[in-house]
Amino acid sequence: MTRIAAIAVAAMLLAACGQRAPLTPPPGETLPPPAYGESQSPTAEQLLELDPQAAPERSVELRRESEEREDDPFDLPPEN
Repeated sequence: MTRIAAIAVAAMLLAACGQRAPLTPPPGETLPPPAYGESQSPTAEQLLELDPQAAPERSVELRRESEEREDDPFDLPPEN
């Protein structure tokens, strides 16, 4: 029982250690230089944004469990 309590406390501590200040580069470091053709460097928030190809939106609805599924020719039983 103490093991479960220790795991729960560790999970709460990890969940509570989020970043609360704006992101800045470490002392003595700078952000990356601007890309070729750009006039200014991106901010830390801009560098953390995902582009649409990295996290595409879902374009089709999920199937429901009650729908009849098509026959899958690759769904074969394991060979002995």
